[in-house]
Amino acid sequence: MAEMSFSSRLLALIGILTTLTSCDTIPWQEKKLKHEATTLNSSELSSIVAHTDLDRMWQKDLKSMLVVRYPGSAGSQQVQQHIKSTLSLLKAGWDVTEDSFYANTPYGQLPFTNIIATLNPTAKRQLVLACHYDSKYYPPQWDGREFLGAIDSAVPCSMILELSRAQDDELKTLKNSGSDLSLQLLFFDGEEALYQWTSEDSLYGSRHLAHKMATASHPPEATNTSQLDSIDLFVLLDLIGGPNPRFGNQFSSTTRWLSRLRNIERRLHALGQLENHPNEVQYFWPGLHVGLILDDHIPFLNRGVRILHLISTPFPAVWHTFDDNEENLDQTSISNLNKILQVFVLEYLNKKSPENQVVEGS
Repeated sequence: MAEMSFSSRLLALIGILTTLTSCDTIPWQEKKLKHEATTLNSSELSSIVAHTDLDRMWQKDLKSMLVVRYPGSAGSQQVQQHIKSTLSLLKAGWDVTEDSFYANTPYGQLPFTNIIATLNPTAKRQLVLACHYDSKYYPPQWDGREFLGAIDSAVPCSMILELSRAQDDELKTLKNSGSDLSLQLLFFDGEEALYQWTSEDSLYGSRHLAHKMATASHPPEATNTSQLDSIDLFVLLDLIGGPNPRFGNQFSSTTRWLSRLRNIERRLHALGQLENHPNEVQYFWPGLHVGLILDDHIPFLNRGVRILHLISTPFPAVWHTFDDNEENLDQTSISNLNKILQVFVLEYLNKKSPENQVVEGS
């Protein structure tokens, strides 16, 4: 191959410097729009999914979550404590805070508590994973039966806790790397309507926290950016745990991230890492348009946050019935989704194993 002329080399160098300079001049709050994730190679994928353990999640998290836990109840306090204690024991060193408040409800003033766990609070950008931990309230006259809300949303909360546990070492390394992109976990209280869904009787926790974040400066010394600006992508998990889940596309602005989940599903399938997942099975459908669904993302969406809403549609048959319990969960799909979600998070955060830096095409 002929050697490049001096002028050609100079032009190439100018091009590289221009690219680097342009990247550095992009305001930090706009980098989310051009963010590119890492693609882990086959051995890295196998290593990542080997860390997650469905039985561990089931025993440590899910069984602790499957209690009556409407706002203000003893079960709610129990679940809050479980979330906080689980995260506090991890090596990654999560910063765990509470957003506690009282709100008017059809049953009078009730206490609510959101739990916010941030891997690195000093990072300017955050990938957010969110779920709601409250269960729907049913008055005692409903034959004395208890609504446990397994898919709605004990399983999503348990999945997020298992991710933080399974990838503890990787997340600790990421935190110590000084990356300006980190991970934040939001556990909302009061998603469910206490009597009948209205704009006032629903989304108590997410409405309160979205307003609070919109009025909190980020970084702390900033005058024109808030904590909402720090959210790269808001990934909300809900109604997960039934058989044959299907996740459609609600927002064109995040289609590429839903497509990436589909890509991860295909890559793990090709490696034989997904159980009972024949070729015709597909969880993620970026080409399937789904109408707007009212959920905890709405207060954030209304303030300009980019949303990836992972909610099974059509809704599982047990939704808002007393059959939404442990017995009707599909362990295979939960295990597979755990693996897909954990790969998605580490790839988004550009976390690669230091011993293996080869990148495969997506």
